[in-house]
Amino acid sequence: MSDLEVGQQSPPMPAQTPRQRRRQLQQHQGRIEHAMQAGGDGQDKSPMMRCPLVNGVDDNWTWSKRFRSKEVVLSGPNFRTVHFHPNWSKGTAGIQGNRPLNNSRHYWELHVSQRVFGTSIMFGIGTRNCRLHANEFRNMLGENEHGWGLSHKGVLWHKGVALLYTKRFRENHPTQIGVLFDGIEGTLTYYKDGKCLGVAFRGLEKVAEPLYPIVCSTAAKTEMTLKYARREFVNLQDHCRAVIMRRLRTAGDLEKLKLPLPICEYLGEVIDDKEPLRQVDNYDILCDF
Repeated sequence: MSDLEVGQQSPPMPAQTPRQRRRQLQQHQGRIEHAMQAGGDGQDKSPMMRCPLVNGVDDNWTWSKRFRSKEVVLSGPNFRTVHFHPNWSKGTAGIQGNRPLNNSRHYWELHVSQRVFGTSIMFGIGTRNCRLHANEFRNMLGENEHGWGLSHKGVLWHKGVALLYTKRFRENHPTQIGVLFDGIEGTLTYYKDGKCLGVAFRGLEKVAEPLYPIVCSTAAKTEMTLKYARREFVNLQDHCRAVIMRRLRTAGDLEKLKLPLPICEYLGEVIDDKEPLRQVDNYDILCDF
């Protein structure tokens, strides 16, 4: 479809074998994913879901009225709903959050309307130098060094380089996108419909400029609503994990430590055992996507 178209202490547990611990971790993760998939619109989070930053606090950032494309209209409580190209589309429109997120951990969920189609609908973060409007259909978030974005076609963009990351989104079907920005570890992780897709970007702790949430779209009458946002205070626990994870990079390394399950889960949030992403060349972008 074209873009132009309209307190008691528990007794100690008996020692477990590595196989038992692995099975327990897998079962626990399965329960988490099942609960997340049944979690509705993300506003009513059950403690058993163990979603990112469930022990954090509500965050109150919203979209900026100043830093946005002229093709973006805001509405709803606290202006959390974004309407792109309300009449028809002849380019790419974007908007950024009203507050930078550096040096802390943040998680937010975006509910995207059924109008998922076109050249590019993107989610991610960027600096103030990110372009928020273009008179052409393009992958705008990540076109240069100022942005890090995920397209609805399952491709990551940064510095104009595209990497295959996940399956393309189902067109003309509503979806829920979660974004976990860890300003301590310097990572950006995406979730789709309650399922973690893995770490997408690293090294963000080295970015000296303020980083803001950003979304953009080429498709007419696209609508996104910021339904859920949480943040975690910077604390000693975060810094300790950062130091530990400099030496641990796989789930196997973590399992060898034989730590209590809650600690394993916390450390494991930043582990990514996925295969390296494959770069997409221009021919792939034009013909396969």
